[in-house]
Amino acid sequence: SLAGFGSLMQDVLWCFSQVKGTIDTGVTEADIISTVEFNHTGELLATGDKGGRVVIFQREQESKNQPHRRGEYNVYSTFQSHEPEFDYLKSLEIEEKINKIRWLPQQNAAYFLLSTNDKTVKLWKVSERDKRPEGYNLKDEDGRLRDPSMITVLRVPVLRPMDLMVEATPRRVFANAHTYHINSISVNSDYETYMSADDLRINLWNFEITNQSFNIVDIKPANMEELTEVITAAEFHPHHCNTFVYSSSKGTIRLCDMRTAALCDRHAKFFEEPEDPSNRSFFSEIISSISDVKFSHSGRYIMTRDYLTVKVWDLNMENRPIETYQVHDYLRSKLCSLYENDCIFDKFECVWNGSDSVIMTGSYNNFFRMFDRNTKRDVTLEASRENSKPRAILKPRKVCVGGKRRKDEISVDSLDFSKKILHTAWHPSENIIAVAATNNLYIFQDKVN
Repeated sequence: SLAGFGSLMQDVLWCFSQVKGTIDTGVTEADIISTVEFNHTGELLATGDKGGRVVIFQREQESKNQPHRRGEYNVYSTFQSHEPEFDYLKSLEIEEKINKIRWLPQQNAAYFLLSTNDKTVKLWKVSERDKRPEGYNLKDEDGRLRDPSMITVLRVPVLRPMDLMVEATPRRVFANAHTYHINSISVNSDYETYMSADDLRINLWNFEITNQSFNIVDIKPANMEELTEVITAAEFHPHHCNTFVYSSSKGTIRLCDMRTAALCDRHAKFFEEPEDPSNRSFFSEIISSISDVKFSHSGRYIMTRDYLTVKVWDLNMENRPIETYQVHDYLRSKLCSLYENDCIFDKFECVWNGSDSVIMTGSYNNFFRMFDRNTKRDVTLEASRENSKPRAILKPRKVCVGGKRRKDEISVDSLDFSKKILHTAWHPSENIIAVAATNNLYIFQDKVN
């Protein structure tokens, strides 16, 4: 039972599929969800997919007539953010896939978000329009210019109510600054700047300036044959606008202070856990690569995700993490086959809940894991259509490694590695989570008593 897991008893709130038609029609590559992100209030949830589309969901107000519909999320706006491009100088195709979405805090009636593919970051404005002007003098109702000789009276244009229309317009396009693929974007706490990171460089942008960015990290060696590591993720501190972290494929994290120098090649802090020689294998370097790094909401801790574990680091202790959680340790014996089918290179994300007390990350077979930092309890849950009927309680899943298998367990040999939870998001203040399972978006929330 999940009752012992405190507030994390999960109940399906709503399930959304981006598959057109029925589930049997198959999944196109363009429908696969590539990023999920709540806005700062949690009222909106944005997803990006490999087809370059952004779908925004809005939380409905609670209904007194239907109390069980506890604020469902419904489609608010859909727009094409990026299109496929071709770099003729390098004979290189640039995918339209949305790598990351980041929301800006809401300052007025409109919403703003950043979306990026491999090369170009765009700032989008999402606004509502429920009135239209009528009664122009120089144009007719269809927008065509009228013959000036036919205008005999002066009319005052008026605003008439119309059906609500949500418009998404690109306000800024930040391009031509990255030689390599962008893997991260992060909005600074000053809300005037943001950074974008690729494999070897991190650039700092001002929201008002699109034709110039400052290179704040550059790890490209003079001779590319000497390249030993790449940048895998980067994020600004939630409160200090001068501080940011970035992780590497060697399993290290560097904390940088922009007050020290314009080019932050020298880190202020360096976080690395010494490797146990007895555990060393051919796959050690691959599975130690960090796929995601996240500051806690308090700014005191950093969470990192590598292939097998989630680690929590205290900013004041660099030599080892204060907490290590095994996500799917039963896969250690399967690393050889995971290497052959390229699954070992999958990049899983990790998220904090609003109070930094619980962390969540994905796994295979559409499993996702939750770890309670206070009680040290953990649970494995599954996002699937079979067990995601409305109001159904998610049952914990267990993986059997060997020997006799219990009735409620699943054998490690029967796990489906094509079904994977790479992208997850947690509501900033409530126990509502969004889980992207290939082309399906599942939203779960607390059990309503």
